[in-house]
Amino acid sequence: MKSSITEVIQSLKESIHTAIVGKDDILELFLVALLCEGHLLIEDVPGVGKTSFVSALAAAAGCSFRRIQFTPDVMPGDITGFTMPDLKTGEFVYKEGMLMSQIVLADEINRATSKTQSALLEAMEEKQISVDGTTHPLPRPFMVLATQNPNENIGTYKLPESQIDRFMMKISIGYPNPAEEFEILNRYVGADPRNSVPQVITSKIVVQMQEYTSHIYTADAIKEYIINIVNQSRQSPFLQYGVSPRGSLALIRAAQAAAVLEGSTYVTPRNVQRIASPVLSHRLVLTPSAQAEGVRPEDLVQQFIAAVPVPLGKSVG
Repeated sequence: MKSSITEVIQSLKESIHTAIVGKDDILELFLVALLCEGHLLIEDVPGVGKTSFVSALAAAAGCSFRRIQFTPDVMPGDITGFTMPDLKTGEFVYKEGMLMSQIVLADEINRATSKTQSALLEAMEEKQISVDGTTHPLPRPFMVLATQNPNENIGTYKLPESQIDRFMMKISIGYPNPAEEFEILNRYVGADPRNSVPQVITSKIVVQMQEYTSHIYTADAIKEYIINIVNQSRQSPFLQYGVSPRGSLALIRAAQAAAVLEGSTYVTPRNVQRIASPVLSHRLVLTPSAQAEGVRPEDLVQQFIAAVPVPLGKSVG
């Protein structure tokens, strides 16, 4: 499947680029999340293309897509669904909530109350939801791509660390450079290109790609390399506590996807290094003194990588 999956990934990139200008590095992170069926937290200012990225990804991959605009009055039942009596039969029937979709955009997730955010946890971790004692499996693939504005505090609720840990990666799209912004102005004058993103694969093929990615060879030396990097976080004086085993698993899965994106059949140390910051940074909880000193989690991740010897030779792949 190596050659075919490489062609499919290239087709996905070309399709998404009909609506997205530049940002190749960010697009690769979106594709990593897709290949891992991982969830993505996008923290950025309004208007930089967060929704456009998600909707274009769903359209190109042939996945069902729903956008949930989170506000304080959104209740758990609004997203998970609810049961109600059927007037004809008298039996209770399940009415789907907004989570019953393959790709879900949780827009401004930090505006939802803690109770509604908690309703998201089971869906993100178990790929299922429970309503009135009945479990309903979510469709495959299933991804939550959530957005939040880092500069707003009024009317927002801090995401609990248990929920932040469920996101495979946290990223920031950032502003376009002048040349990219010029192209955006040209492309978006007239018809909106987001409405005509070509579908290049089906959701069934996405699942097959995910299965292929999960079996990418990862040598024991690479697993030990990941463990050693994570252990650095558990010994850091700048952190209240280090990365959990869930973070280690997220890193190895993301590294497998990074290997697929570059056409490799096995994970290399470079794959781990390239993907470590977006996978690990949001899992690092700084001590109050580290926050006061302006320590950045991204810089700590690079220090952890630099402190661990890189595995070499045949033991890697």
